[in-house]
Amino acid sequence: MEEHKSKGGRMDQHGSRYGAVYAQWRADPGAFWLDQARAVDWVEPPRLAFDPAQGPYGSWFPDATCNTCWNVLDRHVQAGHGSRIAVIHDSPVTGSKRTLTYAAMLEEVQAAALALQAVGVGKGDRVIIYMPMIPEALVAMFACARLGAVHSVVFGGFAARELATRIDDAEPVAVVTASCGIEPSRVVAYKPLLDEAIGLAAHKPAACLVVQRPQLEAALTPGRDQDWAAALGAQRGRACPCTPVAATDPLYILYTSGTTGKPKGVVRDNGGHLVALAWSIGAIFGIGPGQVIWTASDVGWVVGHTYIVYAPLLVGATTVLYEGKPVGTPDAGAFWRVCAEHRVTVLFTAPTALRAIRKADAEAALMAGHDLSALEALYLAGERADPETLRWAQGILGLPVIDHWWQTESGWPIAANPRGLGLLPFRAGSPTAPMPGFDPAVLDASGRAVAAGEMGTIALRLPLPPGAAPTLWRADERFRTAYLDEFPGWYSTSDAGFIDSDGYLFVMGRTDDVINVAGHRLSTGALEEAVALHPDVAECAVIGVADALKGEVPCAFVVLKDGGAGSALGRPEAEVAAEVVRVVRDAIGPVAALQRVHVVERLPKTRSGKILRGIMKRIVQAEPYVSPPTIEDPAALDVIARAVR
Repeated sequence: MEEHKSKGGRMDQHGSRYGAVYAQWRADPGAFWLDQARAVDWVEPPRLAFDPAQGPYGSWFPDATCNTCWNVLDRHVQAGHGSRIAVIHDSPVTGSKRTLTYAAMLEEVQAAALALQAVGVGKGDRVIIYMPMIPEALVAMFACARLGAVHSVVFGGFAARELATRIDDAEPVAVVTASCGIEPSRVVAYKPLLDEAIGLAAHKPAACLVVQRPQLEAALTPGRDQDWAAALGAQRGRACPCTPVAATDPLYILYTSGTTGKPKGVVRDNGGHLVALAWSIGAIFGIGPGQVIWTASDVGWVVGHTYIVYAPLLVGATTVLYEGKPVGTPDAGAFWRVCAEHRVTVLFTAPTALRAIRKADAEAALMAGHDLSALEALYLAGERADPETLRWAQGILGLPVIDHWWQTESGWPIAANPRGLGLLPFRAGSPTAPMPGFDPAVLDASGRAVAAGEMGTIALRLPLPPGAAPTLWRADERFRTAYLDEFPGWYSTSDAGFIDSDGYLFVMGRTDDVINVAGHRLSTGALEEAVALHPDVAECAVIGVADALKGEVPCAFVVLKDGGAGSALGRPEAEVAAEVVRVVRDAIGPVAALQRVHVVERLPKTRSGKILRGIMKRIVQAEPYVSPPTIEDPAALDVIARAVR
């Protein structure tokens, strides 16, 4: 994308170093990443940046060796920072809080590593971690890294059959789990789900370590299961050296749903991951030693792996581990309470969390009384950040609200506004500019770049940078087929968007979410922006449905703010729907052809906040569908079905 190279000077005129840094990367990518690699403690430092002959598109730092656990814990303790707080666990669902220093984390991790070693886990072996948002989840991840083992985190409470498919694919030696997870209104027993999954799986793990939580004690299977506390207690106080691994060796496998029904195991390597995270948390998020970052996600998602678990501790910062919800634990002021109490510097959450807060507390009355003076910025990712939500957050906080875009496969932000380099001018609806290592273009179906402002598929020029997935677990050919074959020389993101005349990137949704209305290509993202202009709309989703005359027409589902039109004001749904239609017509024009609007109490989403538009479309069109294992609230699908009857 030459636009960014040529406009670097203009960007620097705004006080940001972004243009110069991006140009430095473009001029010599290998030298750039070798320079960033100096932030990592290596066993054997890299001399070669990149080998194009390894893997589907190449590999980073192929001659280096390292250990990730050493970099996130040992080196800080050795440098005299053992008393610094590493992890703050805040659990409103259990009413408990806990802090762990770097020294305390190191002690726990060494004991956990020895406990795993005692059940047969060694270098290259896999361990599945099936856990709630508790510190033991991080301890287990770091313990695997210490041994050179490969962890695969699966959401606690995930369906047994889905867990079984991951057990069969990863073939773990051991599973680390907890007796239960805590939801606002219920306790979810994990152990019966794990037992069922192991029963279904062809591969049988040799051992399970179980964290017994006070809310529910699990029955242990003799000969296979061990109590976590007892297993660590037998090892505590003993040293467990870090195992050197090749920089190209896998650190973890993170499964995403595959289109074939077989989950895709996204691989993250050790060396490239360390280098990318050390650079990105400082340059993009502006976080350094001793500062507090709260990534309000789950360790089961890539966001949790990257910016709850590894990146903050890599640079000696403090991470907040939150076991709760944005609303309901106890109310829509929960986020502000946590930020104030723990002196959070940067909050990173999904737009859907903000929409939930806005729906319940549109005037931000519950922010009153919370000292947010330590908070410097709010970051949003995981679902498209619509301009209305951005403007609302900026208005109540008076702080930079920074949209950024990335994927499980990329491992860290593809495009962002890099606070650590100096912010660029904001443009609502855009995650701003590509980060070093990522060279995006918008391509048409034939692989040709489209004109500025024209919609197409966003693709990234190969090679992908350090920290991006080098391949899929034991599936190089599937990686090529899924990501590289569509546009030779490029990685296809399967996201649709455009680049404007100033080089700002706009991500409008998945390519499947672009609808063709009588020959006009419209993104559901643009339509949702228009729907959200209605002052009483808290959240919305637009899908394209089949139409005999126009091919496809948009259908909108809207959730209203508490006390908004059609609810507390008591106006009929048809009246509210007509207003939404007028708002969209005024914003986009008659080409939008929006006529169907349904007012609903909630939208079906995954646990990360992504709206399940594909399944909604199947419901509207009376087609068969399967509820995905990552769905947050399966009953929300019934809400959509009732609305369209």
